[in-house]
Amino acid sequence: MTTPVAVTTRSSPAEKLGGSMAGQESSFPAPHAQFRGRCRRLGGLQPSCPELRTELNLLLDQLISENYSGAEIRPEEICTLLTQASRLVPPSQEHLVVKLCQLIHQLLNQLQVIVDEPTLDTLVSYTCQALYSCSPWTHPEVLLAMSALVYANGPQCKRHLPELLGPSGLLMRYSAPSQPDMELRQAAVHCMSSLCMGLPGKPCLEQPYRGVCFKTFLQTLQCPRPPEGDDIVYCMLLQSALKGLQYYLNGENCSVHQMNLADSFLLCNTSTSHAEVPPVLYPAPLSQYDSVTVVKSSTASKKRKSHGRDRKSGVEGRRSEAEDVQEEREVVPTRGQASDRWSPRVQLVSGATPSPSWKKGSSDSEVSDPEGGMQGKIRLYQARVRLSSLHCFLSLLKCVEKRVLFGYWSSFLPDAPTPGSASTLTLLTIVLKDPSPKVRAGSLQVLSALLDGSRGFLSTAEDVSVPRQAFTPLSATLAASLRELHRSLSLALLAESSPHTLTQVIKCLAHLVCNVPYQRLRPGLLSPLWKQIRPYIRHRDVNVRVSCLTLLGALVSAQAPLTEVAQLLKSGDGGGASEEGPCWLLQLCMCLVTKPRDGAHSDSDSATSPAHRNGPADKSQVMCMTMLLGLTYGGNSAAAVRALGVYVLFPCLQEDVMFVVDAANAILACLTDCSSNVRTMAAWSLGNLADTLIVNMELLRSEVSDLLLLKMLTAATQASRDKDRVKSNAVRALGNLLYFLGPEQIVRPQFSSPIEEAMHALTSTVCSDVTMKVRWNACYGLGNAFRNPSLNLGSASWSADAFSALTGAVASCRNFKVRINAAAALSVPPLRQNYGDAAQFARVWQALVEALEGSVDSADFLEYRYSSSLRTQLCQALLHLLSLCQPEDLAGLTPSLSGHVGSSLVQHLTEDGSPAAEGKDGAVLQGRVQVASEALVRLREFSGQTHADTLVDFLEDVLRSLPGDRSAPF
Repeated sequence: MTTPVAVTTRSSPAEKLGGSMAGQESSFPAPHAQFRGRCRRLGGLQPSCPELRTELNLLLDQLISENYSGAEIRPEEICTLLTQASRLVPPSQEHLVVKLCQLIHQLLNQLQVIVDEPTLDTLVSYTCQALYSCSPWTHPEVLLAMSALVYANGPQCKRHLPELLGPSGLLMRYSAPSQPDMELRQAAVHCMSSLCMGLPGKPCLEQPYRGVCFKTFLQTLQCPRPPEGDDIVYCMLLQSALKGLQYYLNGENCSVHQMNLADSFLLCNTSTSHAEVPPVLYPAPLSQYDSVTVVKSSTASKKRKSHGRDRKSGVEGRRSEAEDVQEEREVVPTRGQASDRWSPRVQLVSGATPSPSWKKGSSDSEVSDPEGGMQGKIRLYQARVRLSSLHCFLSLLKCVEKRVLFGYWSSFLPDAPTPGSASTLTLLTIVLKDPSPKVRAGSLQVLSALLDGSRGFLSTAEDVSVPRQAFTPLSATLAASLRELHRSLSLALLAESSPHTLTQVIKCLAHLVCNVPYQRLRPGLLSPLWKQIRPYIRHRDVNVRVSCLTLLGALVSAQAPLTEVAQLLKSGDGGGASEEGPCWLLQLCMCLVTKPRDGAHSDSDSATSPAHRNGPADKSQVMCMTMLLGLTYGGNSAAAVRALGVYVLFPCLQEDVMFVVDAANAILACLTDCSSNVRTMAAWSLGNLADTLIVNMELLRSEVSDLLLLKMLTAATQASRDKDRVKSNAVRALGNLLYFLGPEQIVRPQFSSPIEEAMHALTSTVCSDVTMKVRWNACYGLGNAFRNPSLNLGSASWSADAFSALTGAVASCRNFKVRINAAAALSVPPLRQNYGDAAQFARVWQALVEALEGSVDSADFLEYRYSSSLRTQLCQALLHLLSLCQPEDLAGLTPSLSGHVGSSLVQHLTEDGSPAAEGKDGAVLQGRVQVASEALVRLREFSGQTHADTLVDFLEDVLRSLPGDRSAPF
């Protein structure tokens, strides 16, 4: 692209702007032709033209008046036009400067153009000069043009950053809290947010300027609102700061304490002074704010009382609550009398009708204001601030580690209903009470992100009827929070009328169902939800119907087969019992996937309930299998291949050789799909299929062809190089496939290279920089591969690398689950020859000893819960090695059996932290007694050998400290 750097001959700009297209103008639509015609006229102007000002004024007005949305104008044309215009408009002509800035903003925004670096340098220099020389009334327009220029162009503005963001930079002066002009301050903050915007895969604004912008955003959000400021401009200022904070968070690993800023503006109402920001957000169920006096109008109290008297039990009562929620969405948040923080005030808008104004259309209700256009516009901008704070919150959730985030769970989710409580602001407050459907949908997205991946954290929740104690345990608090989530989201489901927000409610419920440990909670949470969701299956909006299927799939896939789910599946479509034939949900899925595609069904769920693990009914079994196999090659590949992964676990289908073979071929086809989501589901299904091969090894070894096994082994090896989500299941499948191979297949030449590649894939994954889930699955896969005696573990070329990878992981990996799986794999080989020579045997021993010594020390407190399991597995591995050692191995073992290390080993081998072993009479310790006694008998056979006595003395010390019947004499 050619960009002019100076005005040359009279005809040069015109040629660049449109001269080469003089004969082609008629081929463009009118807007394109007019744009290029005006570009040519502008290119023909020179600073010396007598009518330059008049002509420029006319051309700029004509260019600004056009609507360029969707116009096919090349970016280089825009860059050349703006560069030429900046040379013709001197900073002294302030009205022309403002028009040029308006044109810059309009063209770049409407056409979504990011200017090239030469044009950027020219125009940023021009706008800086205008800020220095023009009157203050022009500065907001100049800054608006600058923000459009620097948008996602921060790294390319390196030459101008000191002038803009230095200690006395232009943007620093204009964005300071002392700046009296709020409009100018908003424009400067908006420009700084544009500088922080980064594109995926490209560098972002460098430090220290990025940190300078971040501090300005925080300062803007924390400063009180000027008493005489305009409401709309102040809303725009907050929105710009929140947007800049969001851009900053998208490229940073930030502290969770920054969530208090986003939290403060979730109930933004700029009729008050400012939002009070707490200095610290505590990771515990502690009070974050001071209490606030709640002011209720008499009208609201009367309406709530009348609803309470008329409320009926069951669904009608729940719908009455939903009507209360609808009325409370008419609330305008106001300032509490006892505090300056934002607080919701339960007060109905004057003239409210039974049908809330927000239900009259799908757009934001603030636009149609019955009291006047200005108040409606203010409420619209307030909603935008709330939505920006939610977007900022969502970005923060993505850059904070989940394990850290869970400590702040109580700050955003309640554990009990809080009707009318102004001091309790949670995400559910917004979901139930915010008048804007967009804000409600944004809050639901944040809630879904908070719930996603929370299964491990929520697994501690427990809901049991016990007497009230002096303190409430975390398990009870989490259980109460989960019950409140179910209650509030059920109310939102009944009260919501916006199809888009309704879709988000159902998706959020699906995330909740997928992560709740229902087996640890009192029954009854799923039945109301099941009944409420069924009418929405026939909703007029296709996205609502799709999300309903997703939620139903989550319900039937709830952790552990639940009796409640099984009873719901047996109920007929009308709610009564239906014992004969397939359940209504299976019939619905079969109907959706067999009728012509009209957008009503989705790539969602076609699998049956885990509660029916014996498989579908005989009448529909063949049809279900046939449909799923066909859908894997169609447009529903991800859901279909996932359903196949469930089907291969049904006992009645695991022995169906033809189905297993067909499922394998379908899964292999999906592993090559261009969609990573399809490949992820296919890898998960392949792992399940490999589990099935192991379960029915005797039957399937003789039935599955060598060609199919070779394809599966090769495909799993290739998938182990894919993304981590695919890789974690691919390595799991590899271990099982290597275990499944028979001796007649291993000796065949065509299997030699694939086996080598598969073992290399497993060992390299154990050592690679991937997620911990991938690494522990790779260790698990190696352990399964070691179980195949035909692989010649110990003498094969890959053996040394495999042991090296496992010993490195067990001794030094910071994740205890990886170390547990590595130790388990090292204790699998049944023969001494499987461990290789004496030097390698000693390295395995020493790595296990080091791991045992380090099992009590962890920099991460969250790993402490796995320390007991790790020590149990390490002790088992050490005793296993002692039971296999030969005379040539004794020299490599004895150095760690004496002194402090030896005493520590004896202590670890005679203690266990698991509840089953309390009192030293658990099954784990009894098993150690047996293994140690057998090892002692073997070692006494080496009496007279060097170092043999040291090992005998060590084992005798261990057995003296262990309980049980020791028949072997000491």
